[in-house]
Amino acid sequence: MLEQLVRERYPRLVGHAMLLVGSRHDAQDLVQEALVATFSGRARFASIGQAEQYVRRTIVTRSIDESRRRNRERAALTRLGSRPVGEAVVEERGLGADVVRALQQLAPRERACVVLRQVEDLSVRDTAAALGLSEGAVKRYTSDGTAKLDAALGTTTTHQEHAAVRLVDSREVRHEL
Repeated sequence: MLEQLVRERYPRLVGHAMLLVGSRHDAQDLVQEALVATFSGRARFASIGQAEQYVRRTIVTRSIDESRRRNRERAALTRLGSRPVGEAVVEERGLGADVVRALQQLAPRERACVVLRQVEDLSVRDTAAALGLSEGAVKRYTSDGTAKLDAALGTTTTHQEHAAVRLVDSREVRHEL
């Protein structure tokens, strides 16, 4: 199952992770960690789709955990009087660098909710289940994240546009963000 998942779905998993961490290298590391965590345990899956969904959830969880760890390290360095660690720099290559940069400015849960809701096209219920949040929290994080993206990108998104965006395929959704 692991070999088939990597062979068939690895590029999509890396693309998903890139939206959360911003760089291809970090995304590949994150996918690798998620695959190891998923398949080193006793989890068994009935289908490749089920395994992929589990790995995607693990990617989001690991991303949030890593962000929290970095924040704790920054706070510790500041308390010790050291210089704070600088933010990661996104190279200005290809389309969407501005979107990736704007996503990086969101809080980890806002970023996870926006990516799962708008890019991965998960429902509020599925997003809540994937992140272990209430549906209300998912709505709030998505709304706050979208508002911050609008401010960063100079766009305006209305509630009606949110509904329309989810109806188009994921390539267009990425463009709309």
